[in-house]
Amino acid sequence: MEEKMTISSLQNDRIKRLVALQQKSALRRQSGLAVVEGRRELEHCAAAGHHPVAVYYCPALLAAPCPDYGCPCHEVSREVYDKIAYRGGTEGIIAEVRPHLLTLEDLRLPEQPLIVVLESVEKPGNLGAVLRSADAAPADAVVVCDPLTDLFNPNVVRSSIGAIFTVPTVCCTSAECIQYLKTHDIQILTAQLQDSHPYYATDMRHGTAIVMGTESTGLTQAWRDAADAHIRIPMRGQLDSLNVSVSAAILLFEAVRQRESSLFS
Repeated sequence: MEEKMTISSLQNDRIKRLVALQQKSALRRQSGLAVVEGRRELEHCAAAGHHPVAVYYCPALLAAPCPDYGCPCHEVSREVYDKIAYRGGTEGIIAEVRPHLLTLEDLRLPEQPLIVVLESVEKPGNLGAVLRSADAAPADAVVVCDPLTDLFNPNVVRSSIGAIFTVPTVCCTSAECIQYLKTHDIQILTAQLQDSHPYYATDMRHGTAIVMGTESTGLTQAWRDAADAHIRIPMRGQLDSLNVSVSAAILLFEAVRQRESSLFS
């Protein structure tokens, strides 16, 4: 491990850059860097091969010695950590990471893949929650089409608990994704209220992409036209929709249930 240096000044250039990376998506895109906060999230990140380029830790908050990630590891004061921490309760460790950016062609999918597609997702917390469900199911990939939020927004990392690193995730246009799915013979199931069938009456045992749009406007016509089937979650109460992350979890685990049941049929 390289020699540690203690940082106690809020005006330190490294600290100012770290804060800027958290706050500015343009800087994250330009630099190719992201900020990962929390021991659990950082462990998932490193285990998936997204290696930190610099680590910052506060001894007063870190319960164990700072792990050796093979990069500069900087001790910071409590005051500095409070400045750079995006949220509380993160165990006193933050890192700058250079994440791998995947394309559709980088995906290595099994014979009958299960994919989640999100069109124009705009709330980082929703994207993070979907990624967490995708890891749990698990889905083979998440594709974010025409995104309105940065994949490495700190709130995406936080709400996914690091699943942004454990689930292969791609950003592309809707047109590119539709062409990819059609080329690879992956059925497109769009979640929508109109002209749809209950999700549990739809076969998801084959290669499947579950496609969801925003809660406010739903999916664009391009996806509705490209779909092999339209599915819905029946709503028995007064409201007509669920949060997109809740819907994603329901649909993902129905696909898993069908696939596991087919093993015994």
